[in-house]
Amino acid sequence: MIKPYGDTLDDGKVQLSFTLPVPWSEAADEAARQLVVKMGFADVQVAEGRAIAENFSFFVVYAATPQAIDFESLAVPSVKTHKMSMEEIDALLEERVERKVRVAGACIGTDAHTVGIDAILNMKGYQGDYGLERYKMFERFNLGSQVSVEDFVRFTKEKKIDALLASQVVTQKGSDVKNFTALVELLEAEGLRDDVILCCGGPRMTSLLATELGYDAGFGRGTLPSEVAAFIATRMPHRAG
Repeated sequence: MIKPYGDTLDDGKVQLSFTLPVPWSEAADEAARQLVVKMGFADVQVAEGRAIAENFSFFVVYAATPQAIDFESLAVPSVKTHKMSMEEIDALLEERVERKVRVAGACIGTDAHTVGIDAILNMKGYQGDYGLERYKMFERFNLGSQVSVEDFVRFTKEKKIDALLASQVVTQKGSDVKNFTALVELLEAEGLRDDVILCCGGPRMTSLLATELGYDAGFGRGTLPSEVAAFIATRMPHRAG
């Protein structure tokens, strides 16, 4: 059983931050403290409370949770294969697929943040790990930002894309889940879902969530281009028959 670590092992210390729709005052600090107590935390201390806008205050609170989790009992799927080099990935595709794999990526919906998808697809890559543009056996298409689900599926059909990478950074009010779900549903309606390796990514994405949404893989923060490339390379031979 494990608990959060703050000052000493198993002390359960956590840090919370949140906004309350009230002007800042000592009463607002107390409201923040009592709110965290009602959440079930103990030893609650308001470390920071300040006004951030008219009638809005922001708080940072330290507290201790009595809860613990059985880490060994967790069964969480992982899409990250064993580490493969660019040369190994190219060799695998050349031997078992015998043609370039067509990969398309886009930030779907109204999302305009392309840093993540650019890091995976563009030659420069991320943290010294080259992007898919650098690989010999990938033909990659970076559609950029604010790509509608309809346009993404239409492009997939026209170009006979093998793998789709859908990215969403904006998550307010579940917009990422809505767009990811819409993409799966439209691919299924067009009869294309079984023809593509479907991956999604974003700062809050996990393998578990991606699977629940109907994707083959989900890649979260810190993902390296070679991890995405390795996943596609190991799945592609099966899709290619």
